[in-house]
Amino acid sequence: MIEGVVAADLFLHAALVTIAELRTYVAGHPRAKGVARLRRVVDLAEPKAESAMETRLRMLLVLAGLPRPEAQVSIRDVEGRFVGRPDLLYRRQRLAIEYDGGNHRDRLVDDNRRQNGLVGAGFRLLRFTAADVYGTPDRVASEVLSAISQHPQSRQLAR
Repeated sequence: MIEGVVAADLFLHAALVTIAELRTYVAGHPRAKGVARLRRVVDLAEPKAESAMETRLRMLLVLAGLPRPEAQVSIRDVEGRFVGRPDLLYRRQRLAIEYDGGNHRDRLVDDNRRQNGLVGAGFRLLRFTAADVYGTPDRVASEVLSAISQHPQSRQLAR
């Protein structure tokens, strides 16, 4: 199922299909083989996901029983300045999550600035790699659960 969600996210993000079109297809084929699985894939799909690994990380969390995080949310400080757009976000808990891909070293300066901006705006940030997602998924889920279980910080997010 995870790879089905990965495929759906990629198609949605590339605007090759809309979530409405997928839902219409599922509704129009209630007895088709595999439609129950497809319905679940569509329910879990996220058009804002920007990479397959971001989707795999999100699915790791959801399948571990954690709440579904928001994807690619623009964060602004109290003065309204853009500070970053983390891959995943638990807004109420003020927790941002980033997937660091293979080209991460090439983007280190930008990533550090975004991290500093998010922390300055009162967010905590967790970072994960493919080694985490594939090698220690239970640890990833445990770290995120621990972080979202903590009380949100008191700074206010600009609306």
